Parts: sequence; C-alpha cells; structure tokens
Amino acid sequence: MIDLTDQVVLITGASRGIGAASAVLFARAGADVGIGYHTHDDEAQAVKGQVEAAGRNAVLLKGDVSDHATARIHVDLLLKAFGRIDVLVNNAGIWTALETGAGEAAEWDRLMAINLKSVFNYTDAVVPPMRQAGRGNIIHLTSTAGQRGEAGHSHYAASKGGIIAYTKSLAVELAPDIRVNAVAPGWVDTHMNDGPFADPDFRARAQAAIPLQRIPPPEDLAGPILFLASDLARHITGEILNVNGGAVLCG
Repeated sequence: MIDLTDQVVLITGASRGIGAASAVLFARAGADVGIGYHTHDDEAQAVKGQVEAAGRNAVLLKGDVSDHATARIHVDLLLKAFGRIDVLVNNAGIWTALETGAGEAAEWDRLMAINLKSVFNYTDAVVPPMRQAGRGNIIHLTSTAGQRGEAGHSHYAASKGGIIAYTKSLAVELAPDIRVNAVAPGWVDTHMNDGPFADPDFRARAQAAIPLQRIPPPEDLAGPILFLASDLARHITGEILNVNGGAVLCG
C-alpha cells in the first residue's frame, strides 16, 4: 500500500540499527537510498547490498554528520546521482553518560554536535532543493528521553528535547510544501544499547517496564518512519510519533 517508487531518501546513521532497517524498508517500498554513515564501512556496504537486492540504487555517503560542509556535500552527491531528494531521515546519534558538576563540557559539546547540530546541518542542506521541487518530507529521530528527561544522561535528553522543539518549529516554517515530523523510540534492540543490555537483569527490568512487554528490533521503528514519509501521512506535520510500547504516554 505504501509506494515510494523512484523517490529518493537520505538517511543519516544508516549503517546500523534503525537507520539500516529504514534504508532496507524504503528500498522495498521502491525508493533509492543515500546511506549516510561515519566509520562502519563493512556494515554500510552490507546495507547497500540489501538495498540493491531489493532492486533499488544506493549511494554511500561517508562523513561526520556534525560538519555542516559534509552535509552539503552529501546532499549534492545525492542530487547528482538521482536528481532529487524526497525524504530526509535524520537518524544519526549517540548515547553517553554525563555527570553534571564534573566539568564534562567536552562531552556535552560532542554529543550536541552529533545529535542536534547534525539535524540542523542536513535539514539546512536539503531544504533548498525540496523547496525548489515543491515537495519534501523530513523525519527526525528523537527519544522518550527528550520528553521526560533522563538522569545521568541529561545532555542526551536535552539534545532530543531540542529535536522535538525544532520539529514543531519547522513544521510551520516549511509548510505547506515540506512536512516535518519526528519518531520518538524508547528502548530498542540496537548497537547503541549493547552496553546496558549486556546485563540480563537490566534488560529484564527494562522490558518489564514496557506495557507491551517487549524490546523492539529496529524494524519496528522503520515502519513508522516509512509511514510518515508516505502519502498515508499527508495531513500530518509537527507530530512526535511515540514508538515505545506504551512506556511513556504523552500527547
């Protein structure tokens, strides 16, 4: 039912996790994919292979998402390859710990650059060609942490809260041609969570706190992202779509 045949999507952080699952699902829906990534060459190549196995084209876009010039280069490369960009998925991000009062300013700056500044970088680069085309979809990945906060990870929560505010601001600023939405996961079974999930007791407690009693694979987030990019969501903009199994209930 969702048909994105010949559309072009740029996904940051697409070598693993939610980004990789999204790249494959978009390809199965008919889209060509720009696979943004930083260091995981083998994984990015594997995702490219899966996109091509689905009968679509893929372009690898390696670079640091926190660099504004890199975002513009990636957008230009994708435009040269396909002549258009219909969807941007700002997925790249990291999750680290930070103790307020310990003087960890460098870690605050590093995470903000990767999680929040990157969202601006790629959005800023993709808006002009989308406006010229008179259409576009931008989907950000935020988090339940951006809605309720997260002790010990305040910089992460602040970055994701910033994405929520940015989403709502852009939804009005870029309407009517460009829709802007966000997906807010809770716990997801990705590499980002390998550390905490290495403790089986912690994983069991995390799962027990989710009303649907499961920790989802990345594919469970790729579906809602694809939905927001489709015409099924054509009257949705400025929305924060919670995909957390009922762990955080907010409008």
